[in-house]
Amino acid sequence: MRTYTPKASEIQRSWFVVDAEGMVLGRLATEVARMLRGKHKPTYTPHIDTGDHVIVINASKVVLTSNKGDKLFVHRHSGYPGGLRTQSYGQLIATKPEEAVRRAIRGMLPKNRLGRQQLKKLKVYAGPVHPHVAQDPQPLEFTHAKAR
Repeated sequence: MRTYTPKASEIQRSWFVVDAEGMVLGRLATEVARMLRGKHKPTYTPHIDTGDHVIVINASKVVLTSNKGDKLFVHRHSGYPGGLRTQSYGQLIATKPEEAVRRAIRGMLPKNRLGRQQLKKLKVYAGPVHPHVAQDPQPLEFTHAKAR
């Protein structure tokens, strides 16, 4: 029996919208990364992008557990000596919530061309409004990702 590999023309991409209000950041990121990679489909192939588009709204209302807002840090380096900039996740969520969610999801995707291609299908918005109404996104619920 030969292994089935989907062609690029056979891949059906759907649009999903996820409301991140009250969700734990890591649990939300794992589920969204799973959808972006296409692991929820029977035609999943590790070397082909078979995933769907995901819209995350209310990113500013995401939750970090056990005081991780003060313990975890985000590092950036300009490339120059002394160019390391450090910021806590709590500060990042307060200033740029879209970037905090995008960073968490990006860390769970492959670190190659395929991962960068899959990340392009992610749209993150701090508030409840998004401009992708024409794509008719289906609501997606992750009940186990809610903070208790």
